[in-house]
Amino acid sequence: METNFFERVYEIARKIPYGRVTSYGAIAKALGSGRSARMVGWAMNASHNFDDIPAHRVVNRNGLLTGKHHFHGTNLMQQLLESEGIKVKNNQIVDFDIHFWQPEILTEL
Repeated sequence: METNFFERVYEIARKIPYGRVTSYGAIAKALGSGRSARMVGWAMNASHNFDDIPAHRVVNRNGLLTGKHHFHGTNLMQQLLESEGIKVKNNQIVDFDIHFWQPEILTEL
């Protein structure tokens, strides 16, 4: 079954566990496209029409909420993360290493 890049990004994003986060780069690497973190960001930005994609759980490699301006409301991304027990301070996840989830590398590309 052949799927496009955005659909493959969404497949991984749907697997991010509640109370955990991952990075754009980690998703790109899991897809075998390690240098495509920016494209993952574009996919996440385009995902807001899908209720089943937890885009708020995808942050940059340092735990910064770089995609927050794509959410409705001033602090919606932060509020969603905090509702899952993830502390955010100055637009950055506190204890990022504890909350980080490493996606499995997809074998079927």
